[in-house]
Amino acid sequence: MDTAASGPLAGLKVLELGQLIAGPFAARTLADFGAEVIKIEPPGAGDPLRKWRLLREGTSVWWQVQSRNKRSLSLDLRDPQAQDIVRRLADEADVLIENFRPGAMEAWGLGPEVLAARNPRLIMLRVSGYGQDGPYRDKPGFGVVAEAMGGLRHLTAEPGRVPVRVGVSIGDTLAALHGVIGILMALHERARSGLGQVIDVALYEAVFNCMESLLPEYSAFGAVREPAGSALPGIAPSNAYRCADGGYALIAGNGDSIFRRLMATIGRDDLAADPALAGNAGRVARVAEIDAAIGAWSAQRSVTDVLAALDAAAVPAGRIYTIADIAADPHYQARGMIGSLTLADGSALSVPGIVPKLSRTPGAHRHNAPTLGQDTDAVLREIGLSAAQIQALHDKGIVTANPERTPE
Repeated sequence: MDTAASGPLAGLKVLELGQLIAGPFAARTLADFGAEVIKIEPPGAGDPLRKWRLLREGTSVWWQVQSRNKRSLSLDLRDPQAQDIVRRLADEADVLIENFRPGAMEAWGLGPEVLAARNPRLIMLRVSGYGQDGPYRDKPGFGVVAEAMGGLRHLTAEPGRVPVRVGVSIGDTLAALHGVIGILMALHERARSGLGQVIDVALYEAVFNCMESLLPEYSAFGAVREPAGSALPGIAPSNAYRCADGGYALIAGNGDSIFRRLMATIGRDDLAADPALAGNAGRVARVAEIDAAIGAWSAQRSVTDVLAALDAAAVPAGRIYTIADIAADPHYQARGMIGSLTLADGSALSVPGIVPKLSRTPGAHRHNAPTLGQDTDAVLREIGLSAAQIQALHDKGIVTANPERTPE
């Protein structure tokens, strides 16, 4: 484990407010690449993510991924003294990340006008359900709602059946990644102007930005794309095909030359040579016929045999992975995507590796996710508070530290 400050963002100071997924995911990405991230959490329970899903020693193992490489300052943002501490921290920060409902930061005296007046170089990422303005700005917005409003949920279903969720918090994650992109662009611009700016990321807009041709097709043709299950409408063939052992092979034979190799592999040279199927438009018109031909072939073979034949023919194909498949896969291992850390109780925990991969200044797992308030006293000392001032804040319950702390 690398404990030194390193990576392309070494020296960048980030203040993370908010909780759960979108804002903290953005901050985690910056922390992975060397940024110093101070995470502010409410006293007592801290970020609710600490207790989400499966727990080890009372703490979510997800927490070890979402908050690695961060420091924890436990601070009650409702208190004026705590708000002053945040302003002082923001004075020295390069980036502030928050994902509260619009208006919350302003109510605490922490809005962009106040902070920028004190630190004109500050870049502020604001993640919310619907953005900082517009008629829906004050509505509560979680990722699941954003996925529906952004157009994704309508498409994630078998035709005629109830739409299903993707299975992970994809709306929050897309918003976080858009936020990181915005931060990096703002840092690049700040190098010229010397000024920070506000980055306004709405969850639904991050989803909508990934919806490909949905809007122009509706504008040009009045076409409303409908759910298509495992198929990819308008691109053929690309689908999941059931195999003899009950599994599925995902086969993407939608390139012109790839289609010919695929048809040759499944013994359908007639379809490979059919001039009407030489281009995508012709294949889309006869997609049911093509899918039936592929399905008849795959139904006679195991997933392993299907994939071996398609690999030999250079046809893109793959199996559906569970996390057990991922953890055992040699390619994941070779690419460093199955990392490992040691928890406080001495047990090992596998965690995802760091993405993207930089050749000269890669990201690193420098330290585990912090306990609640682990760095409270140290951070307060760094902004000039005396031992007596820090103790007074503890006595009032405005801040808390890790349980092992002893009064100074």
